[in-house]
Amino acid sequence: MIDGTNDPDQSSLPEPEPSTASDGQMTLLDHLEELRSVLIHTSIAVGVASIGCWFLSSPLLDLLVKPLTASGNMVYFSQPVEAFMTRMKLAVVLGLFLVLPFVLLRVYRFVLPGLYAKERKVVTPLLIVSVGLFYLGVAFAYVVLIPKVMAFMLNYATTYMQPLIGIGPYFAFVAKLCLAFGLVFELPLVILILSHLGLVKPRTLLKSWRYALLAIVVMSAMLTPPDVFSQLVMAGPVMLLYLGSVGVAIVVDRRKDHEEDQGELHEDDD
Repeated sequence: MIDGTNDPDQSSLPEPEPSTASDGQMTLLDHLEELRSVLIHTSIAVGVASIGCWFLSSPLLDLLVKPLTASGNMVYFSQPVEAFMTRMKLAVVLGLFLVLPFVLLRVYRFVLPGLYAKERKVVTPLLIVSVGLFYLGVAFAYVVLIPKVMAFMLNYATTYMQPLIGIGPYFAFVAKLCLAFGLVFELPLVILILSHLGLVKPRTLLKSWRYALLAIVVMSAMLTPPDVFSQLVMAGPVMLLYLGSVGVAIVVDRRKDHEEDQGELHEDDD
């Protein structure tokens, strides 16, 4: 009988490596566990922020309706549950608004292991700039746009036709405009990314300003209430953003071409 333990061939065989990813790479289960952690952390953050905003929802709601109350108008609720639901929606929206940087940071950390070093250097500042532009767009909508739109609309009241504005529709109106402007203010970043990737040429965008104006007007009609004034108030700043973004993209494109020319000259010297 041959004892397999004394076989030199078998004793010299390498031991099998463990099934875990010892080289630093994450398995599918590790990715699912990390995704679960991201969802739990972001949900907790939004929930805690929303609860905190709920206790401040009364003064926050007064601040929200200030464009109306400043002109002597009141806001009403026609159903017993409407005021409560509006305050709850306001708390959730503001809670998500406050923790948006944390949510994006957790998502960014989730996708970070799959990015190269060069991609990380680009994605990190883009993430910061995108959040800043979104907040800037929301602030512009609330501080500049909404008071002008409400003042313009209320001017159509007559002696026998007075406004009776419900808090629910008013909140939906303000939230829609703020979200729309927050997204629209990402336009400069989108143009810069497309220009950097070489998908569009800044000079081509500048020459096509008429088509851009038409697209912006159509987009404004879709994102704003069905009145010409709101559409023009939104289309004007967006068009200025478009032209300013194209101008910045032209400067960046020239600098990129200059650096490439300098690199070719150095290669020729070598």
